[in-house]
Amino acid sequence: MFEFFGTIGGLIMTPLYYVVSAVMLAWHKVFSLFLDPNGGLSWLLSIVGLTLVIRAALIPLFVKQIKSSRNMALLQPQVRELQKKYKHDRERLAQETMKLYKEAGTNPFASCLPILLQMPIFFALFRMIDQAAKKGTAHGFLTEDLADQFGQSRLFGDAGTNEGIPISGTFLSGDGTAVMILAAVLVVAMTATTFLTQRQLMAKNMPPEALTGPYAQQQKMLLYVLPVVFAVGGVAFPIGVLMYWTTSNLWTMSQQFYVIRRNPAPGTPAAKAKAERDAEKAKRKGVSTGDVSLEKSAGGTAVVDDEAEAPRPRVQPQRQTKAQRSKQQGGGPRPTGGAKSVPTKSKKKR
Repeated sequence: MFEFFGTIGGLIMTPLYYVVSAVMLAWHKVFSLFLDPNGGLSWLLSIVGLTLVIRAALIPLFVKQIKSSRNMALLQPQVRELQKKYKHDRERLAQETMKLYKEAGTNPFASCLPILLQMPIFFALFRMIDQAAKKGTAHGFLTEDLADQFGQSRLFGDAGTNEGIPISGTFLSGDGTAVMILAAVLVVAMTATTFLTQRQLMAKNMPPEALTGPYAQQQKMLLYVLPVVFAVGGVAFPIGVLMYWTTSNLWTMSQQFYVIRRNPAPGTPAAKAKAERDAEKAKRKGVSTGDVSLEKSAGGTAVVDDEAEAPRPRVQPQRQTKAQRSKQQGGGPRPTGGAKSVPTKSKKKR
């Protein structure tokens, strides 16, 4: 039975070994132009390069994740209405809720796609580092020499003299105080970036009505549970794997900050901040923005500003006759026939 599952696992992981090793070796060749190819820094930077390539490939899924989280937050008032309506029929509630999500074009499972797709890459890198360090086992495009070089590479030292920090070392490996300190720093960084990324989403891009209910409870659970999971599991991760995950978290946090800043959800603190920035930018450019309040830019209802001067409508000039123009000039209408009019004097009554 164990051999069967081992064979299945090998068939699944083998393509990933080739993908991971190909990207890493390409970056390693670049860094070897100005760094020691046997040193740990060139291999560690190759892992950072691998992370950037993987995250760049996942950009479409990340955008889909942000949109899904945004739509889920905006739909929470309607979800609560369904919960009140079908509170005694859980099956009907589930059907109506999924129907609502489908009509809105969102998927509650889309927010998990980036992290789920990264997990196989994570485990492939973990096994490559671990087996290269312990057995010199080569995977993918790594030869035995490259696998041994990869597994034995050290930061701030030479593999031949066993000085420095091995990138395969863990907090629990007992490879020295320097390894434990660096691993602890990376575990804290990985945990903190995970927490701050989720906190950023909840504090900046969730409307007030979405901060209560089951969806809010789910987000709060992710806010506190995920960092604890990474902190507990991180003490057993090699330094190379910790660097991968920390770099990935920094990418996620930066990308999420950019998306929320440029396209925030309506009615959120991020939308209000964007409206204020747009108003300030328009003010600097000399563009009048007083006719519509900031709520419109923030996704709310447009409110007319009483202090703003309403634009005057342009009145087209009307064509006038010659008699009308003469009357406006004070001359009065002229008699026809060319005769001059003579004013008559009234006779005095004797």
